[in-house]
Amino acid sequence: MSQASDMTDAASAPGFKLQREPGGGLLFTAASGEQHADVVPVRAFPLAAPNEGISLVSTEGHEVAWIEQLQALPTALRSLLEDDLALRDFVPEIRRLKSVSTYSTPSVWSVETDRGDTSFVLQGEEDIRRLAGWSLLIAGSQGVQYSVRDMTALDRNSRRLLERFL
Repeated sequence: MSQASDMTDAASAPGFKLQREPGGGLLFTAASGEQHADVVPVRAFPLAAPNEGISLVSTEGHEVAWIEQLQALPTALRSLLEDDLALRDFVPEIRRLKSVSTYSTPSVWSVETDRGDTSFVLQGEEDIRRLAGWSLLIAGSQGVQYSVRDMTALDRNSRRLLERFL
């Protein structure tokens, strides 16, 4: 394992230390001195509570630390974890439905997201899941999950298109 002097982006919290290794992975050091290379942060509730319940998981699949509140961490540690989580959690937010190819499934949806315009195939109505309140999670056929944070905040045409599938 690399020496700490070779590390960049070192941060610590009560009970553990986390550092970015030169290869890009995260090195976890417990208060006892035990180290785990290439730990991965995993959100327990990525959509419902993205800043609560973060698990640090070793390459063997074992949890090495649990973080109740991401916001309660020191700024340097929080930034380190947020960077890694952003790479892991790719869920574009649909801002507008531009068109759908047909009102039956499968259908091709053309949408505007927070990451740009795209299109995907909706295989069936069961690929649209209702979450808390007016939130939705839509699974595209290529495995990408799209979120709608608040269906009522969409423009009238987008709501009309979406309601045909709900």
